[in-house]
Amino acid sequence: MTRRLHLGVFFTGVGPNLLWTEPDFADHTHIDTFVHVAKTLERGLFDAFFLGEGLRVRENRGQVHALDVAGRPDAITQLAALAAETTHIGLVATQNTTYNYPADLARRLASLDAVSGGRAGWNIVTTDNAWTGENFRHGGWLPHERRYERAGAFVETAKALWRGERVTAARDILTLDAVGAVPPSPQGRPVLFQAGDSPGGRELAARHADVVFSANTSYEKAAAYAADLRRRLAAHGRAPDAVRILPGATVVLGDTAAEARDRARWIKREQTTGPRAIAFLEQYWGKDLSGYDPDGPLPDIDPTADELDPSRGTIPIEHRTGKLARIAAWRELAAARNLSIRDLVIEVSPGHDSFVGTPGQVAEEWGRYLRDGVVDGFNLLPERLPGTVEEIVDRLVPELQTRGLYRTEYAGTTLRSHLSLSL
Repeated sequence: MTRRLHLGVFFTGVGPNLLWTEPDFADHTHIDTFVHVAKTLERGLFDAFFLGEGLRVRENRGQVHALDVAGRPDAITQLAALAAETTHIGLVATQNTTYNYPADLARRLASLDAVSGGRAGWNIVTTDNAWTGENFRHGGWLPHERRYERAGAFVETAKALWRGERVTAARDILTLDAVGAVPPSPQGRPVLFQAGDSPGGRELAARHADVVFSANTSYEKAAAYAADLRRRLAAHGRAPDAVRILPGATVVLGDTAAEARDRARWIKREQTTGPRAIAFLEQYWGKDLSGYDPDGPLPDIDPTADELDPSRGTIPIEHRTGKLARIAAWRELAAARNLSIRDLVIEVSPGHDSFVGTPGQVAEEWGRYLRDGVVDGFNLLPERLPGTVEEIVDRLVPELQTRGLYRTEYAGTTLRSHLSLSL
């Protein structure tokens, strides 16, 4: 094969996918952890290391979500430190277009690109929760599609600034008069990643992205997403291979398929702790459910009639309407299969699909995705740091290389060259 898989690791820093209680889980805010992980990924010839970003601690029912760890360091600052410790790995910062300003963010990203020798990337996100806006004197939040309108103008402005152009814009979502102030890096400008699966997000990707990071991991969803994105690319006059498609995925390996399946079930149950299961249902019930046993039956009280508040930002868009019908279906499922609250949440909570099997089985499956053109690679979400990353590098990467699916050395030194992207 001439095509090769592109791989990244996305570390959110918070969330239910992380097994915080595991004895080998390293301090997720200490720089030594990230230096070790980045060097391990570089040893595994990964394209990029992504850092998530949080501009305010998350909330549940208007209160701080006590199940998350607060205090994530700024992504650009942290990646700048990693630039000094690595030589090839791409360094991708998740940065928000709703609560930043183009001239400032463009300069900081260009600075990361310069100090890393052309290895910076920008994971473009648009946050729609009201409580984040309160940290930025805005208050409130932008409706979903308005966020993407602002994001499009924001990215266009950043690209112009990176070209050294003066930008004058005056519209209700973006007002500025600025000129670029940082010289281009060896790769020209930061690589643009886009995370979002709504129609607005797909349009933003088709117009501006170099790489898309989606939640469409199962083969059927990945194929449909790729076909839709390529139609949108054509509508914007871009080539069908202008954007690399890297859906998010988790990997669970075992010496046998049965061992891997057992381990995957264990991981899912460890991720879905009792308090997390209760907090998940509280978002749908709209009520305090802390008095219920997570290993007991579903709440015997009716939920509020209000739909999920779209400004909270903790539930996927497709889950924010029709909640009463959804809860009714959950009751039927729980009754039919005698599921506890925790069992049900394990079954129905959204998340990225897993590839489960021996290293050889996972490599074969990835080869099918690549050959059929439904993905260009994957952005992996580890449940442990550094353990999951070490296992993938030491056990899965050699299987990919044996099959000719993955590079055996870096061909260049910039993130753009790793991804085989033109400017």
